[in-house]
Amino acid sequence: MKKMIKIALAALVMLTMSATTLSADPAKGQKLYLKKLKGACGMNGAKMAAKHSQMEWEAVKGDLAKEIKNICPKAKDSALKDKYLQHYFDFFYEYANDSGNVPSC
Repeated sequence: MKKMIKIALAALVMLTMSATTLSADPAKGQKLYLKKLKGACGMNGAKMAAKHSQMEWEAVKGDLAKEIKNICPKAKDSALKDKYLQHYFDFFYEYANDSGNVPSC
């Protein structure tokens, strides 16, 4: 019985840690924006995120790369890879014009 409980707890810990690692992060999105998009967009992250409200960012989430291209036509396709989009979204959503949050970039 003790062995089964230990296995279950170990599995639970591993599952929680992997879910946390796989989730996107506004801070990572901010770093990516500064590194990959700030120069092409010509604006800081606060201005970029404030282009839309949280609901508007949710509405364009499926076409986020297209929306970023509309706002920043100079953005390179390499900066809009699928692996970056979730982080960008979390950053933009967290600091949208109706969120009350202001990023430090």
